[in-house]
Amino acid sequence: GPQPAISNSEGDLLFLLDSSGSVSYYEFSKVKEFMWDLVRPFTFGRKDVQASIIHISTTPTMEFPFDQYLSSGTLQQAIRDTQQLMGDTNTGKALSYAKEKLFSNEAGARPDVPKVLVWVTDGFSTDDISEPMQLLKDMGVTVFIVSTGRGNYLQLSAAASQPPEKHLHFVDVDDLPIITEELRDAIRDVIHANRLHAVDITSSSFRLVWPELLSQETGYYTVEYGPTDDLSRKRTKQVSGAHTSLVLSNLAPETTYEVALIPESNIHYFPPQTTRVTTLAEEVSPAQILISESGPHSFHVSWAPTPESVVGYQILYGPLPGNSVKLLEVDGKHNSTRVENLAPNTTYLVTVTAVYKSGKEKSLSAKACTQEEGSKVRHLRFEDMGPNTLKASWDSADGKVLGYKVRCRRQIGPSSVLSVSPQIHSVLLTDLASGTTNKVCVKPVYKNQPGKGLCRMVHMQPATEAQGYKHRQRA
Repeated sequence: GPQPAISNSEGDLLFLLDSSGSVSYYEFSKVKEFMWDLVRPFTFGRKDVQASIIHISTTPTMEFPFDQYLSSGTLQQAIRDTQQLMGDTNTGKALSYAKEKLFSNEAGARPDVPKVLVWVTDGFSTDDISEPMQLLKDMGVTVFIVSTGRGNYLQLSAAASQPPEKHLHFVDVDDLPIITEELRDAIRDVIHANRLHAVDITSSSFRLVWPELLSQETGYYTVEYGPTDDLSRKRTKQVSGAHTSLVLSNLAPETTYEVALIPESNIHYFPPQTTRVTTLAEEVSPAQILISESGPHSFHVSWAPTPESVVGYQILYGPLPGNSVKLLEVDGKHNSTRVENLAPNTTYLVTVTAVYKSGKEKSLSAKACTQEEGSKVRHLRFEDMGPNTLKASWDSADGKVLGYKVRCRRQIGPSSVLSVSPQIHSVLLTDLASGTTNKVCVKPVYKNQPGKGLCRMVHMQPATEAQGYKHRQRA
């Protein structure tokens, strides 16, 4: 339906569009519809909002610069005309390219307006995104991520601006319209012009952003802030006139702060700007634990979130049942580790404890199972049971065997496969033609991984000779 026009916004909005071969034509067209619907109410122009598109492909490509389409009608047609490039999903390269273009006069970017990156992805990338994404955020870019596939939550939540509840969305491509209004409002909060406002709000910090009023030579800003219910605790900071943002940290969670920005200038008078900002509830870590990449002797443990107030993590693990435990210590900036030197086919209790700067601790536990260790049968033997018939026998394999598969590849006649229960350690092989050499393999079957087969070649004596057989091991 018709949307009311959004004015008084100024910013450079860059769409990082997955144009690789991992995206279907249908998905690509639905994402283009979502992009246009998202920005439709904004006013475009050199003093308003500017938009651009960079394709994620084998090589990143800019569809059009920021200053090429400065009206709703021309931008709408440009988005409709955008064609998929196919190729590899080199998102890291595209992010590095985006960092260059977001601050490039050649691409029509403006130096003193908020920068917003909207990355629409199916959750897959063939190269690393963490370093180029962090560089973008360090330069003041607000990053929104929309995942239409099965993206890794830990990776994407770390890539998006904080908090992820506001900047990260998981939605099926057909349901993109559900998040349009919420995402549009969040973008508008970032690019709303001519006012003091806060972004990147956490439980203990937020970033103040304001329009450029002064310069390094013409004055400075005084920032006053304190809890609204106790202004006697008001604090003051000063920054040079060249600044347009400031991070306030060491704040109390779930607290509303009264903030005033006072431009100090001997040339012009600028009235103070004020805003109220409420910090988020303190993040409790770990809130979730994920066990992955399990093998016979190791598994990977990851957790989320990783708030700044945590100085380190302690990982206790031990087999169940049992009282023996071991400890791993991980720096508070990391959210995963690998636990090794474990027993196969064993259930472990894993407890992740976050140690906060305040000294308090929070813990969460999960169970993890190592896989069975693959084994092979031993001592495959054969016994003559009459004309054209042999009995194959073997010793049991290690671990929890679910059964055995016996394959006989006949030199003459069809091959056969027999499946027997774990208690059975012999089978009869029939229809073995005289004078032929046949291959017999016995393989144990496990629940979580294949066992290793043991094979022997068996030669049946010609009928004119004494009935019997001989077997030889292949070199």
